[in-house]
Amino acid sequence: MKKYIILWALLGAYAESYAQVIAIKDREDSRPLERVTLSSQEPTVLLLSGAKGKVDITAFKGADRIEIRSVGYQTQTVSYDELAKSGLSLYLKPASLSLDQVVVTANRWNQSSRDVPVKITTISAKEVAFQNPQTAADLLGQSGEVFIQKSQQGGGSPMIRGFSTNRLLITVDGVRMNTAIFRSGNLQNVISLDPFSIENTEVVFGPGSVMYGSDAIGGVMSFYTLMPKLSDSAKPLVSGSAVGRYSSANSELTGHADVSVGWKKWGIATSISHNNFGDLRMGSHGPDEYLRKEYVERIDSEDRVIQNQDQRVQRPTGYSQINLLQKIRFKPNGRWDFNYGFQYSTTSNYARYDRLLRYRRNLPRSAEWNYGPQEWMMNNLTITNTASGGLYDQMSIRLAHQFFEESRIDRDLNDSERRTTLEKVNAFSASIDFNKQLNDKQKLFYGLEAVYDDVVSTATNLDIVTNVSVPGAPRYPKSNWASYAAYLTYQLKASDNLTFQAGARYNQFVLNSTFETTFYPFPFTTAKLNNGALTGSAGLVYHPASTWSLSANLSTGFRSPNVDDVGKVFESEPGSVVIPNPNLKAEYAYNAEVGVAKVFGNRVKVDLTAYYTYLDNALVRRNFTLNGQDSIQYNGELSQVQAIQNAAKATVYGIQAGLEIKLPAGFGLSSHFTYQKGDEELDDGTTSPLRHAAPWFGITRLSYTAKKLRLELYGMYNDKVANSELAQEEQGKDYMYAIDADGKPYSPGWYTLNFKAHYQLTDLLSINAGVENFTDQRYRPYSSGIVAPGRNVIVSLRARF
Repeated sequence: MKKYIILWALLGAYAESYAQVIAIKDREDSRPLERVTLSSQEPTVLLLSGAKGKVDITAFKGADRIEIRSVGYQTQTVSYDELAKSGLSLYLKPASLSLDQVVVTANRWNQSSRDVPVKITTISAKEVAFQNPQTAADLLGQSGEVFIQKSQQGGGSPMIRGFSTNRLLITVDGVRMNTAIFRSGNLQNVISLDPFSIENTEVVFGPGSVMYGSDAIGGVMSFYTLMPKLSDSAKPLVSGSAVGRYSSANSELTGHADVSVGWKKWGIATSISHNNFGDLRMGSHGPDEYLRKEYVERIDSEDRVIQNQDQRVQRPTGYSQINLLQKIRFKPNGRWDFNYGFQYSTTSNYARYDRLLRYRRNLPRSAEWNYGPQEWMMNNLTITNTASGGLYDQMSIRLAHQFFEESRIDRDLNDSERRTTLEKVNAFSASIDFNKQLNDKQKLFYGLEAVYDDVVSTATNLDIVTNVSVPGAPRYPKSNWASYAAYLTYQLKASDNLTFQAGARYNQFVLNSTFETTFYPFPFTTAKLNNGALTGSAGLVYHPASTWSLSANLSTGFRSPNVDDVGKVFESEPGSVVIPNPNLKAEYAYNAEVGVAKVFGNRVKVDLTAYYTYLDNALVRRNFTLNGQDSIQYNGELSQVQAIQNAAKATVYGIQAGLEIKLPAGFGLSSHFTYQKGDEELDDGTTSPLRHAAPWFGITRLSYTAKKLRLELYGMYNDKVANSELAQEEQGKDYMYAIDADGKPYSPGWYTLNFKAHYQLTDLLSINAGVENFTDQRYRPYSSGIVAPGRNVIVSLRARF
């Protein structure tokens, strides 16, 4: 028996040697590195290292130039012969500083950021684990480059370059998350994503419509979730993690577990998270206007205004959430890769806190104002094929179905009628993407995409005393919205130092709506749109040396009118009601940007991007008439009629700056700063500050890293917005803002000091701890309805296997 074991061992060793399998490791601690990218142009091959850092390099045979990249490590370029002679292991050296990283979002395929003429920020899973964000919105905010607005604790609406909500695009594993009811007000859909299941996040700044179509005006936020890991031996590969976390500011209790089991051709990955958040406590030092002095409770069939015993606790703001993920992967050979993913998220009911702050006749206007469970489900099948010759080198097919459900539940103080609107969206999408290396200098990216959204909206009015319900006025008409598109991007590597890229996309969008006229006397019963949009981009990247990068880019973006624009009926603010407008066109953005980055002596990196965006035919809310009347009765109140209209132009310009310094003895310093200004045209031809152009903000970090320890002290800061600088529609929201010396609402500037620590207890067990806002500042980020957490102690324990 012993000789057979020896024989099998020898055969296995011979087979691996013949297959030229190498392991890629960290030079400092010999840790295997997963998902290292190895690529060559001749032959055209792109491979990733497996869970143990291993990769079969046989397909590269004969290659003179193989580029080996991993975020945080120096890029190596070697020939196949050199790689084959390196032995069983190849060691990567951690990068001091570099202008190069692997990105996906820019052209839907792995490529070097050196060749991309737009600004892209990446957030790794390692960084997310260290920062410990409670939600995916917080994940973006802690990057220091995306501003986050919150109307309630169960929320988070990103703002990028003066744009927000339906002028930004969210993708998950390459599938657009935006639906036909994404609104121009603040959106909370990003919280449906689970930070624990996200492997990588990329943010593309500026228009991304050539690759992603409608809505990608201010930027694209792409999230890539856990992928099943495959084994490189006959033995199954089992890995996973478990996390428990507590946060003091909202008594958060979170649990998470994920596991991946991989064989040579099959792999599965499962993830589950549960979050429970209590009422959020604000800080001690700040405006008294932010204090929660009283709230409403229903006691003995009566609405009562209760004096808040602790005015720093924002009642009610607590909620809970569950996230599930299941993926199955089948890779029969090196050319085909099949991935199926299922993701599901749901929340409990949660209060829209800013609506509970409104008063009428010195009493709270609302007894309750809740969002019902925010539910999201996605089924996604991705098929990737690598070919040699023909029409493409790589092809990716994505077929996806998403289901969205959201509801709004409100009742006025001392009113027995509870109004509920319920929206359900089924979103179907199919896309096929190709890349083709024409020669050693030219490459094409091209593809087709189809999207179809079906929207159903219902409403009920319940008398909570008699328990009798009747149909109510739905928020949206019964609708469907579709988009059909083709795109092409050409990339020319004119030299090792100069890259040119240009692309175009044609998009046809179709909308059909049928209106319910039982509750409102609309002069129409249907709305139909069938229009096209052509967008393009062109950019250059020039590297005078390996430590310099200069870029310039011109691009256009568009947003087609959706169901929310054309057909919504809702109360925008007390005394105003928005009604449908079926006569809308797409809005267009025209953007120019330049960027420069420089590395000094592998110790200091500086980058700066400046941009200017002009928005034409902007879809904005303006006063309107219905059957010749400028006011109608809505929810028992005479309200000004408004509608979304192509009635404005807007401009926004700004700079984004970054600094990174590698100091001796494991210390480091980094900083990100964003400045932006925006204006929007008003009805009378004057201008008002653009609502979603946040005041300047930034983050500065001082870090220390040793073998098992990482420490970070950082500050976040934000400028004030004076009353005169508030958007016109914000100036009437005194319940959300502090009050200046003239008795007018304004948004004060603020800062927080924070500390985070990570310690690797064993190879499998680590602990994270931190104190956010340890000076206990009381602040409310610009345009937010909820006050940010005060001093917050965070502790989490993570186990990996």
